Amino acid sequence: MGNRLTQIATRTGDDGTTGLGNNTRVSKNSGRPHAMGDVDELNSHIGLLLCEPLPADVRELLVDVQHQLFNLGGELSIPGFELLKDDGLLQLDNALAHYNAQLPRLQEFILPAGTRAAALAHVCRTVARRAERATVALQESEEMRSAPRQYLNRLSDLLFVLARVLNRVDGGDDIYWKSERLARAASDDAQ
Repeated sequence: MGNRLTQIATRTGDDGTTGLGNNTRVSKNSGRPHAMGDVDELNSHIGLLLCEPLPADVRELLVDVQHQLFNLGGELSIPGFELLKDDGLLQLDNALAHYNAQLPRLQEFILPAGTRAAALAHVCRTVARRAERATVALQESEEMRSAPRQYLNRLSDLLFVLARVLNRVDGGDDIYWKSERLARAASDDAQ
């Protein structure tokens, strides 16, 4: 997987390029560094979420996700290389099924709010969506596997579900959007 960094301030990026894991250099404004940066930012936000008090199973899952995101970032940094394995996507599918089964069905849109941990999970979800968009854009211009895109799509879904789970940890609930249209409909039904 390329050379490991032995020093951080190399100054090689001063010209606006960055090195990929295959020792090629590309513009920092090209698709690959955008996708890599968004995945790195997502991993950092998950690290921040892990600073919160969390149920042990959620914590363990998120630590595993961080490792998978590091693999995904590595795969993005080396064109044609495969680091993200199928079991990573399977883990997300299993977690989605497990946590969704514990939640009531949504009757309305929810706000990205509630407890601090839930709000941080929503931030992670939005960054995951951005990383997914950057990965899709990269796939439109370069040949690459679908696994990174699929993983980010599924992870953003899981982070939404985990935000709902985290809002319920101490007996809380989702924060529902107050739709004027639905409020009028409910008022009309009550009359």
